[in-house]
Amino acid sequence: MRIISLNLNGIRSAYNKGLLEWLGKQNADILCVQELKAQAGDMTAEMLAPLGYHGYFHYAEKKGYSGVGIYSKRKPDNVIVGLGIAEFDAEGRYIEAQFGNLSVVSLYLPSGSSGDERQAVKFKFMEAFMPHLRQMIGDSPASVGGASRLLPQTAGSASNVSQPHLVALKQSGREIIICGDWNIAHTQKDIKNWRGNQKNSGFLPEERAWLTELFNEVGFVDVFRKLHPELEAYTWWSNRGQAWTKDVGWRIDYQIATPAVAGKALSTGIYKEQRFSDHAPLMVDYAD
Repeated sequence: MRIISLNLNGIRSAYNKGLLEWLGKQNADILCVQELKAQAGDMTAEMLAPLGYHGYFHYAEKKGYSGVGIYSKRKPDNVIVGLGIAEFDAEGRYIEAQFGNLSVVSLYLPSGSSGDERQAVKFKFMEAFMPHLRQMIGDSPASVGGASRLLPQTAGSASNVSQPHLVALKQSGREIIICGDWNIAHTQKDIKNWRGNQKNSGFLPEERAWLTELFNEVGFVDVFRKLHPELEAYTWWSNRGQAWTKDVGWRIDYQIATPAVAGKALSTGIYKEQRFSDHAPLMVDYAD
């Protein structure tokens, strides 16, 4: 089973750069995409169901902004659009396709790089999402120490909302692969200029600690890092300066999975021969 994750930085732009032709050569079972920057009315028939794939999308309400999607060769048994948290669902950040006992998610975690206001939104999303991640893997926040506390807890806050479909995931013991742009470089190996970015969004200590908690305490697995423990490789490059040419990048795109399915990962790669956006496709082959 081949799964590819790619932040498109605009689906129309990516298509104009040859994404469809490339996809036709990849023999991918599932393609998870982020940052559609399109609404339903902007999507052509080719974008909705390319090359015989089934397409499913979560569009942002704001035009030309965010949005995620999943393309699959096999029609899913069920598709869940959104987390059920209005302020985040309005930005089109989560879609989940279920195939038997496997859930595949396309996720676009907010960026905080534009300023303090958006960084606060990012922290709020992280705070709300961690309990859901714990529920997905069958963990209980109350039973594990070190739970994230990025924001003060208040009655009715997003992090206290119980999501029925995620509770169902917890109870079902599903295998999960969360593909997407997490907008966080986890370690020094995941960012070229780590010294100069320690106070910048995407490499803040709080953000990195949140991923450490996800891996070390909750039990999810960074599939790329499992297969390549020491490799310094990147999935995103700034459009400023000569970041791409000099390979001054960040690894912020991940396939993060439950241990059993992560253990089936055979190989992984970052495709850089063509550019469809400022991100590169992250590919993982899993044993069937």
